[in-house]
Amino acid sequence: MHRSRVYALLIDTPRAEADRSAAFWSAALGATAHPVPGEEQFTSLHNALPHLVAAVQAVDDEPRFHLDIETDDVEAETARLLALGATEVSRWLECRILRAPGGHLLCVLPVHSPTDLFDSQSNTWP
Repeated sequence: MHRSRVYALLIDTPRAEADRSAAFWSAALGATAHPVPGEEQFTSLHNALPHLVAAVQAVDDEPRFHLDIETDDVEAETARLLALGATEVSRWLECRILRAPGGHLLCVLPVHSPTDLFDSQSNTWP
């Protein structure tokens, strides 16, 4: 048995446009933009979405949105999503990057939320 929940909505933006994108989305969502220390590709959009992280991510790819799903068992959650029809695209650190049916990307990562938030909002899977 394991648990998971949607952790973040990422706004993937071509690297050259990342600063303008972060400025736009922070203003549009009434959020405060903060670079993430040690992870320069991310700009956090603080307080944009309740109980979720929202961030602009600089990428060397096309613009898109993707979800991060946090879990207490990355292997089990990845297997669950693969069984539902996702395909594995790659791995980055402890994260698994998947493509859902329809082409959307999602990432499966270890729990990043405070324990009480994860415990209260996660789904339990067999």
